[in-house]
Amino acid sequence: MRLVTVIEITAVLVAAFSGFIEARRKRMDLVGVFTVAFIAAFGGGTLRDILLDRRPLFWVQHQEYAILIFVLALVASPLMRTLRHIVSERLIVIADAFGLGLFSVAGVSAALEAQMPLFIASMMGVITGIFGGVLRDIVCNEVPMVFRDGKPYAICAFLGSWLFLLMGMYGVPREFALWSSALFISGLRLLTWKFNLQVGR
Repeated sequence: MRLVTVIEITAVLVAAFSGFIEARRKRMDLVGVFTVAFIAAFGGGTLRDILLDRRPLFWVQHQEYAILIFVLALVASPLMRTLRHIVSERLIVIADAFGLGLFSVAGVSAALEAQMPLFIASMMGVITGIFGGVLRDIVCNEVPMVFRDGKPYAICAFLGSWLFLLMGMYGVPREFALWSSALFISGLRLLTWKFNLQVGR
C-alpha cells in the first residue's frame, strides 16, 4: 500500500471522528452522525479532486472508505451516547488538528502528482486540510472553526505544505517529508490553540 494512501485513510478516520463528536454534541440521530462524519472525512478531498479534475473522486475510487465510515457510524452513535461526558471541545480540536495535518500533506502530494506548480500545490494542501471541517461546522450550524477562533489554522496548513515542498526540493526522503510535515502542521495547530496564539485580532 502506498504511503500516501495510508496517510489518506488515517486522515479520513481522524476527520470522521471529529464529525462523530460534533454530531453527538448536537444530539443528531444515526443519519445525522453518518452525514456529518462523511462530510468531514471527504469534503476537503472532494473539492481538491474537483479542482484538479481527478476522476473518479478519491472516495468513489475507494468505496471501502465510505463503507468504513458507515460501519463506524453504526458503532460510534451508541458509543458516543455512553461516553458523552468526555466529549468536549478539546477532543474536536485535537482530532481536527491531526486531520488538518494528514489531509494537507495528502493534498500537496496529489497536486504534485497532477504536475501542478508549487504554489498551487500548497493551496491544494490547504484546501484539502480545511474544507471538510468547514463543511462539518456549517452543517452543524456553527461558524467554521477556521473562521472563528482567531488562532492560526489555514496558516498552519500553508506553512506545513511548504515545508513538505521544500524538503522535496532538497532531496529529503519522501516518507520522512510526508510524516514530518503532517506532524508539524498538527503540532503547530495544537500549540497555537493551547497557548491561545491569535492572528488578526
